[in-house]
Amino acid sequence: MNIEDIQHLYNYNYWANAKILARTREVSHEQFVASASFPHGGLRGTLAHVLDAEFDWRLRFQGLGSAEELLPDDFPTPQSLEARWQQEEQAMRAYLAGLRDEDLTGPLRYTPSDGKPRDRILWQSLMHLVNHGTQHRSEAAALLTDFGHSPGDLDFNVFLDEKRGP
Repeated sequence: MNIEDIQHLYNYNYWANAKILARTREVSHEQFVASASFPHGGLRGTLAHVLDAEFDWRLRFQGLGSAEELLPDDFPTPQSLEARWQQEEQAMRAYLAGLRDEDLTGPLRYTPSDGKPRDRILWQSLMHLVNHGTQHRSEAAALLTDFGHSPGDLDFNVFLDEKRGP
């Protein structure tokens, strides 16, 4: 794994986020805030969870600890969620731009909310974050599809095809 690979995965991550957020702007307020049986609730809760995870992990990567959790109620509209996500994407891209290949194999030590210290390798945690987003975007995509606003195919291969062109 090298920094170019990691940046490519994050390009995919933000491409997929953009597809989800674009369709989220089309739902009604009632659909945006509605509860659902997914682990983090409905569309707003699920997307707020993904955003919070990206924010919290970036702070860990930077050695800054954790911040106060971003909650669904912090985002009354899809636009407010998207605006905060754009800030986070810029911050993560700036962080990634400062990494070198040799940084990726370094240790990442942190203590999550369960209080049990963890030792990881940086590239594995960077990969985890993209994978985490994929899981919860799938939940958001299912909700959007039920609301009549499918984001379409979010597969990595579709991303590669779109970025390479015909």
